Amino acid sequence: MNGVEHLLSGLALPVVGAAGVAVFRYLPNLREGVSLLTAGALFFCVASLVPSVLEGARPGFELLEVMPGLQIAFRVEPLGMLFALVASGLWIVSSLYSIGYMRANGEANQTRFYVCFALALAATIGIAFSANAFTLFIFYEALTLVTYPLVTHHGTDGARNGGRTYLAVLIGTSVVFLLPALVFTWHTTGTTDFRAGGILAGKLDPVPMAALLALYMFGIGKAALMPFHRWLPAAMVAPAPVSALLHAVAVVKAGVFSVVKVVVYLFGTEALGNGVPTDWLIAISGFTILAASVVALNADNLKRRLAYSTISQLSYIVLAVAVLAPLSMIGAVLHIAAHALGKITLFFAAGAIYTASHKTEVSELDGIGRRMPWTMGAFAIGALSLIGIPPAAGFFSKWYMVQGAAASESWVALAVLATSTLLNAAYFLPVIYSAFFRTERVAPRHDHGEAPATSVAALVITAAATLALPFAGGIPLELARAVWGGS
Repeated sequence: MNGVEHLLSGLALPVVGAAGVAVFRYLPNLREGVSLLTAGALFFCVASLVPSVLEGARPGFELLEVMPGLQIAFRVEPLGMLFALVASGLWIVSSLYSIGYMRANGEANQTRFYVCFALALAATIGIAFSANAFTLFIFYEALTLVTYPLVTHHGTDGARNGGRTYLAVLIGTSVVFLLPALVFTWHTTGTTDFRAGGILAGKLDPVPMAALLALYMFGIGKAALMPFHRWLPAAMVAPAPVSALLHAVAVVKAGVFSVVKVVVYLFGTEALGNGVPTDWLIAISGFTILAASVVALNADNLKRRLAYSTISQLSYIVLAVAVLAPLSMIGAVLHIAAHALGKITLFFAAGAIYTASHKTEVSELDGIGRRMPWTMGAFAIGALSLIGIPPAAGFFSKWYMVQGAAASESWVALAVLATSTLLNAAYFLPVIYSAFFRTERVAPRHDHGEAPATSVAALVITAAATLALPFAGGIPLELARAVWGGS
């Protein structure tokens, strides 16, 4: 197959997989086999595009022209390539993890879960390969809608309340900020195409350009900039595999991916660096990083701590983009992958802990590392990566961010990165210490061990990938450098 055929296959496979899951709804083994098979096929299809993209090919096609300058169209470029690789690869391990988790916890509506999971990946691939902001907007909203049933999966009052907050914030920011920004961009330029160097250069004066940037940054609610972050902790009522999807595979990554895509391919970093006020974005993302870290530090519920950690880590990417330096931009792109691997490992571990021991609070985890060494060992690797300890992936993405901030003399960004690293250590290291070096204060109700084997295998794989990513043949770094190059 050529590049366009691989692109078409990548867009279609998750939808076909969702249909297959529905067909085999009464045969759980076949249903979950279809989910795994589709995930593997999607990753193979996406990965097959990498060599040609690194060589400069940009396969794409136009599906439909809605109005002049508004097309539903797709195109593969380096940033989308990296995002699609991360999402499709993590769908495999998420499917593997979900088999053990959903069965062990006797979850209801498992077919709906797998169908919506597949449709979420379909929307994610559509976002990754969007050729313009109009197409991205369509799939961005579709992702919100198909993940709502996952957030409200348990059907309790708490789940429904969390789902309402989820929809209200994400749909609200899109309607109030993102849609007007999109319409204004189209009105100003006659297109919403993503182009090297941007399409807004020379079209607006610096102050209107900064105002439009603000509409985009707050309109992309999935990036969870404060004060539009409440949807993310509210969505923690969902099962652990859904939390992993929200935080690592699709939703929040769609947010920060869109932030980078808009800055690089709509505005253009050179145009933004030409007198456009962007210090406000550094200040807001820096505040989000530190404030969310403080909340995480004081959260006893493990998933809540991880949720606020995600809010903080996402704003690392926004901060690095706002610095507008080549090295910080590379760090931002790399952190999309590094955070995905680290955070999915942590949420997998949280779900495994709940499945095996029904513990949900950090204060209950004393000595659990002796009962669940694989789970807590993986947790430790994910946590150390997000702190920024070498040789894990998070160290390298943060290293590029620090270098970029130093090169551009952005001392506020440097101070935020340094302070937040200490805060990361303060809320992650005590969990690891308690798990391995403290004695259980209360005897468990039953002598539990590890979670089901498929769940443990998944979190071990993602932990290993967190360590292996920096040595993955240079592919992530090559793609990140190509993004800055504007190709």
